[in-house]
Amino acid sequence: MPKSKQTTKQKTQKPKGKKKVSDKQNSVKKNDFQEQVNNLQDKHLRLKAEFENFRRRKSDEISKLLQFEGETVIKGFLPILDDLERMVESKNSSEESLLDGIELVKNKIRKFFEDLNVESFGQKGEMMDPVIHEAMLTQEDKDAENDAILEVFEKGYTYRDKVIRHAKVIVNKK
Repeated sequence: MPKSKQTTKQKTQKPKGKKKVSDKQNSVKKNDFQEQVNNLQDKHLRLKAEFENFRRRKSDEISKLLQFEGETVIKGFLPILDDLERMVESKNSSEESLLDGIELVKNKIRKFFEDLNVESFGQKGEMMDPVIHEAMLTQEDKDAENDAILEVFEKGYTYRDKVIRHAKVIVNKK
């Protein structure tokens, strides 16, 4: 039995020379580790600040866009308004020249809407679609199909495939 006690004592005792070397290695590893942690913290702070600056810049850009989003629409309508003012101010115009002026303004508005991707819909004879048409009245016409549009009160308009105003129509019901 005494032999087994001695063997355990020998196994548990560590040589003193190796302990000093490992302490130096541990302190060097701790210094390296601390330096890496400091570098990562610095990178993290810089990245966080960069992201905050990016977010602030984007927020400023979006608010400026929203603030002046109608500017192009207003600029597009200014020449049309000028033409209308010229028509009103012309005192010696005949009925025919006024009608020509109104037609000119109407064509300018249509062209401007085309440039903005605004399209009209709702024609007499089309079939009623409750998604894009609003039935104001129903009438009976034996010559027209059921649910056909008999008359259009107001045309409907889409802007980039989104309905911005429903067409108001009279629909045939048999």
